[in-house]
Amino acid sequence: MSTENEGTAVPPAPSAPPVPVDAPASASGAAPGAHASSAAAPGPHAGSTPPPEYAPSASQPESAPTAQFPPMPPGQPGTPSAAAGWPPPTPVVPGDAGGGGAAGVWGASYQEPAPKPKKGRGGMVAAILVAALVAGGVGGGIGYQLARNDDSGSTTVSAATSGGDVKHDNGSVAAVAAKALPSTVTIEAESTNGQGGTGTGFVFDTQGHIVTNNHVVADAVDGGKLTATFPSGKKYDAEIIGHAQGYDVAVIKLKNAPSDLKPLPLGDSDKVSVGDATIAIGAPFGLSNTVTTGIISAKNRPVASSDGSSSTKASYMSALQTDASINPGNSGGPLLDAQGAVIGINSAIQSTGSSGLGGSGQSGSIGLGFAIPINQAKYVAQQLIKTGKPVYAKIGASVSLEENSGGAKISDQGAAGSAAVEPGGPADRAGLKPGDVITKLDDRVIDSGPTLIGEIWTHKPGDKVSITYERDGKSHTVDVTLGSRAGDS
Repeated sequence: MSTENEGTAVPPAPSAPPVPVDAPASASGAAPGAHASSAAAPGPHAGSTPPPEYAPSASQPESAPTAQFPPMPPGQPGTPSAAAGWPPPTPVVPGDAGGGGAAGVWGASYQEPAPKPKKGRGGMVAAILVAALVAGGVGGGIGYQLARNDDSGSTTVSAATSGGDVKHDNGSVAAVAAKALPSTVTIEAESTNGQGGTGTGFVFDTQGHIVTNNHVVADAVDGGKLTATFPSGKKYDAEIIGHAQGYDVAVIKLKNAPSDLKPLPLGDSDKVSVGDATIAIGAPFGLSNTVTTGIISAKNRPVASSDGSSSTKASYMSALQTDASINPGNSGGPLLDAQGAVIGINSAIQSTGSSGLGGSGQSGSIGLGFAIPINQAKYVAQQLIKTGKPVYAKIGASVSLEENSGGAKISDQGAAGSAAVEPGGPADRAGLKPGDVITKLDDRVIDSGPTLIGEIWTHKPGDKVSITYERDGKSHTVDVTLGSRAGDS
């Protein structure tokens, strides 16, 4: 997905400040950008829990829902299968006539986003600012009047220094944010027909490469317009160097890049522990340069996603889960550790349903955000810079997307009538057959086809993995050397 809802409509600002009430009160300015909360827990067995959504861009008509992850097809006749080395054919989208989404790998149905009117986001922000200024003016007027009438003679004590004068210790959130913000950008992608949205990216190297999500820049892939704006206000045109739908990673490059770029340091996502502090930077709902904090809530969380388009393949990740507030517009932004090193790329959020924020279809943070581990994203980005195409690891077998199979079941038939087990491929050489149910990959429990795909893609072609599978009620373990496939087609 590359576009998102604006959220609930903002009421028009009053033409004149309301008359203050007689009772003394100190009216405060209205807080723009508030978001609603909802709750749902994703997981390998989400049942009818609504699917996670991209948290990418902030620019879409209010009537359209945030582009959500389409559900993995439930166990129904005609359930498609997916090659474990590449995502399956586009997941089936339940229709409205079905009375709601059927329970699949990630749950409920979704609606495709409607085309956005141009400058929709600007209108919303302007309305918020006007409302805030009016409310702030009223609050200031009341406060001044109360101060004039205060004859109590009370004395206040001022702080020795203001917050801006304090030198923050290294390792504090403020210190980390101060170093990281100058190397993050707000990305605006616009298609040739004017549709688009806002996301985030970060400086990857001194040559001007910026790493972000594929769904953030998807609208600009075929001749669209792409820009990147730094917190300093400097704005650069950019071009797409390469994008990977399956990994949901993209690399863009600044045109006429400045010579003083400072790449963000990359951490080691394999060494991240549950409970570690996290800092997320992004442009939630178009509010650029926003910093939020939290912790790592879980690791190796299987997430299947799509941009809601029938023409795109799904993305799979074994994600870092965080409770740092992540909203539409955060996608592509860095997830940092307490030392300021990038440990992930913010990519998706879980939503309670398509009704979303204020009933408009927009979703907000409920403390369930997902990031692509940086070790995987780094490898993908390097491949995109080198060749312009992603390279995927594969076992050469198609697996069912049913969630209740007790593992990743090798299908009876592959995509488009092909063989379920690629002749001469890694799975074939290891003796795997249609009907086998893969239950473990190394020490990772595999509970579904999407989980298997996500785990395979944490590896590189040529890696040797141990696969445990069940056949005729008996468990077997074999070693498999992963093959490779280049490109998204």
